[in-house]
Amino acid sequence: MTHILLTTFIESILDADTKLFLSINSMHNSFWDVFMPLYSSKFVWCFFYFSILYLIARNYSLKVTLTWLLAVVLVITICDQVTASLIRPMVARLRPSNLENPISNTVHIVNGYRGGSYSFPSAHAANSWGLALFVVLLFRKRWLSLTVILWAVVTCYSRMYLGVHYFGDLFIGMIIGCLGATFVYYMLMWIAKLDKPKEIKHSFVPVIALLITVFVFLAISTYETFFS
Repeated sequence: MTHILLTTFIESILDADTKLFLSINSMHNSFWDVFMPLYSSKFVWCFFYFSILYLIARNYSLKVTLTWLLAVVLVITICDQVTASLIRPMVARLRPSNLENPISNTVHIVNGYRGGSYSFPSAHAANSWGLALFVVLLFRKRWLSLTVILWAVVTCYSRMYLGVHYFGDLFIGMIIGCLGATFVYYMLMWIAKLDKPKEIKHSFVPVIALLITVFVFLAISTYETFFS
């Protein structure tokens, strides 16, 4: 009886997750069909990533900078491996865009992009939220924190827009990313006994880098939509 109730409960959650995904994925147009693939790409954010490295180097000694850089790499590695290599093969939840998924013919696909076979949990969500929360914990600056959190939120939305992740994939990915960032940050604070600078300087740099990158995406999307 308990097994039946649990199975029914899980099925109801998955059904609600599918309906939410289809509702979000159905809202699309030609402009966002250009913008979202750009935003969802990992390597286009190099300017933003380097700005975070600059901010760390600007406020910490070389030794501490290298320690925090190692910490960021550790956070991303943990998030990526836990989601993509550990959990995903065990759960084996088909991506909504996967042609073997019964709902795939109702999913909006952009430029033929369907991703890999499985979707749960999302490595994009884990990595972006892991980096975002680590930046929040490290610098504790309001506008910087709001900016990186918004960046992570839109990253998650872009994955649903592109049809490759359910909301549940992204939510669990977010939790994994936040847990990974919190664990690594406080572990290093405890082990290395690192001191925080009295004042964080140049915290606006990553904000500007992110805004410039998004502006470029908007410009490209506008050109492709209305002038190409």
